Amino acid sequence: MKTVEKISDNRPVVPKKKRVAAYARVSVESERMRHSLSAQVSYYSSLIQSNPDWEYAGVFADYGISGTGTKARTEFNRMLWECEKGNIDIILTKSIQRFARNTVDLLNTVRRLKSLGIEVRFEKEQIHSLSGEGELMLSILASFAQEESRSISENCKWGIRKRFKSGEIGAANKHLLGYRYDEEKRQYVIIPEEAEIVRKMFALYLDGVSLKNICAELNGAGYRTINGCLFQEASLHKMIKNEVYAGDILRQKCHIPDPISKKKVRNTGELPMYYQTDAHEAIIDRETYARVQAEIRRRESLVPPNYPFTGKITCGICGAHFTRKKSVYKGKCTVRWICRSKKEVGQTCTSINILEEQLASAAAFVLGDDAFDAEHFERQVKAITILKDGCIEFYLTNGRIALWEKE
Repeated sequence: MKTVEKISDNRPVVPKKKRVAAYARVSVESERMRHSLSAQVSYYSSLIQSNPDWEYAGVFADYGISGTGTKARTEFNRMLWECEKGNIDIILTKSIQRFARNTVDLLNTVRRLKSLGIEVRFEKEQIHSLSGEGELMLSILASFAQEESRSISENCKWGIRKRFKSGEIGAANKHLLGYRYDEEKRQYVIIPEEAEIVRKMFALYLDGVSLKNICAELNGAGYRTINGCLFQEASLHKMIKNEVYAGDILRQKCHIPDPISKKKVRNTGELPMYYQTDAHEAIIDRETYARVQAEIRRRESLVPPNYPFTGKITCGICGAHFTRKKSVYKGKCTVRWICRSKKEVGQTCTSINILEEQLASAAAFVLGDDAFDAEHFERQVKAITILKDGCIEFYLTNGRIALWEKE
């Protein structure tokens, strides 16, 4: 009878070491913060390498970068890429604030790492992301971190506005055509060869030359913008309106309403502006500057008015744009928006004409306004489609589609 002998591997099983990395970040560029970051890097390097159960997978550190977003954090993203490649098992970080101040970014990142089997350990809060209560605690504490970021932002803005008011603060744009900003003098200083280009464009505009032809003449002469690009009509129009060339500075033309998204928007009255006269030496004398502004207003008055609905309305039947039509019958003025194809020879369209007041009422309804607000409409509505039955679809800038149904 055959006998079978079981052979067992009695070699001791050596537990696999965990590959551990750390993440550090400071948001302010200063010598003190640089030392703080260096101290964090040294601490984590020593901590990881002194643990016999861990394998050192690196310390990733971002310097002078905000934690309200992830896009600009090069080292953070490099660490996540190493995680995706399977080179990291555990991430150590000082606190939630160091990892991310944006609640959505934090939870999305932690969840993605969790799906890869990677744990994030937050030392200050003593949270391990793979633990049962980890995500609940993270969402609560991250919300506090995000609100703290908003509070810090508001405090910083308050200080900046005080310096705006007193005229102490420097310029945001350190170099624009014709000037460079002198940090010691805290004012713009003229660059003579560039100033000649500025004087030329102002003179040509007063001579009645169009923006298009001014650009062509400057580009043809070999002149370029401060970025080395060709002159364009839109940027040239902004330049000849810029009060800086008359020696003045208007503060807070733009602002950032949301410290998380950090999207800069034009200040249309939400915040005060501060006008500082004779802030530096002028390239264009005040009389010439005033004449140019008057000429800009004159030319703009000759351009047909742009109505809030212009370019936004599309026909749901033929796809053409709607156009504004004004008519007077027995002394009564009526404004309608009609499909443009109805006005073209050889084309027909069965779409419904819509009164402008009805369109405005529908827009106010879907936006939740008591009455039509042109500025709110411009910010919130990207496009409109008039459907075959007269109902209206509003395509909002947030990606939502709102339907107004005709009664």
